[in-house]
Amino acid sequence: MSTLKAEHAQGVLLFRLSGSQVFGLGTLKIKEIIPYAPITPIPHQSGSVLGALNFRGKTITVIDLAQAMGKRAIPEAERGHCFLIITDVQRQLVGFLVRRIERIININWRDIQPPDTALGQQTYITGLVQTDGLLVQLLDVEVIMLRLFPLAHNRAKAPVTDVQREKLKARHILLVDDSRAARKQLSEALDYISVPYFFTDNGQLALDYMRDQAAEGNPVDILVSDIEMPGLDGYELAFAVRDNPALARAYIILHTSLSSEISVGQAHQVGANEALTKFNAPELIEAMLRGAESFED
Repeated sequence: MSTLKAEHAQGVLLFRLSGSQVFGLGTLKIKEIIPYAPITPIPHQSGSVLGALNFRGKTITVIDLAQAMGKRAIPEAERGHCFLIITDVQRQLVGFLVRRIERIININWRDIQPPDTALGQQTYITGLVQTDGLLVQLLDVEVIMLRLFPLAHNRAKAPVTDVQREKLKARHILLVDDSRAARKQLSEALDYISVPYFFTDNGQLALDYMRDQAAEGNPVDILVSDIEMPGLDGYELAFAVRDNPALARAYIILHTSLSSEISVGQAHQVGANEALTKFNAPELIEAMLRGAESFED
């Protein structure tokens, strides 16, 4: 394993909503960027949900990103000069209306800093990065979607049998994710079936926790981690776990919001047992059950 190195750089699209603040979104989440197109209003929808758009034969929801973040909405008269960022968010195509596209930059996850709690929109910010003298706020669009469509994202209920529940409860489970929305969904999935777990919001804390627990004779059995995280990402975390004999017994499940075969293939390459596209509670619980049962062999 020591000869294998995980990739941890990615492209980030820079754009503006209003004013001088620059925001960023990982390019792997982006399907396409198109000029603003006429939108069909959706009955009983209001606020930042502008309506629906036919995108390559599929009907997608369009959201005014500025308004969704509590900023001034982009007036309809000004939308003709704006753009739509078509994204793949948790297996759903969504168009986000933004005022201006800047450029794409490449960043290393290690260069991303945690959000400043003094920021007004810290709820939606997953990290900060400096580039060319600009402070870029990286958006957590999953939080935005969860707040706009709480019922549509309530997929936490995944029933299990009593036997399956006891198998999971017997295992030391660690969950890792920097996204508030993902942490909430993961927590709900396990709380619903009454299975205990531990949580960290970044890869380095997870690795430190696993080392400490192993030293105390209580190693982590099942590790469920996001792939795209600032600092130590999921690939590097999996690699570090597999490279440490005291931790290597863990059953590793990496998950990602990206529908990407490359992400899945790379997850296996760094030693993960499974790689899932989040968030689907039944799939996650089934994967964790496979992990629990692997200790019975």
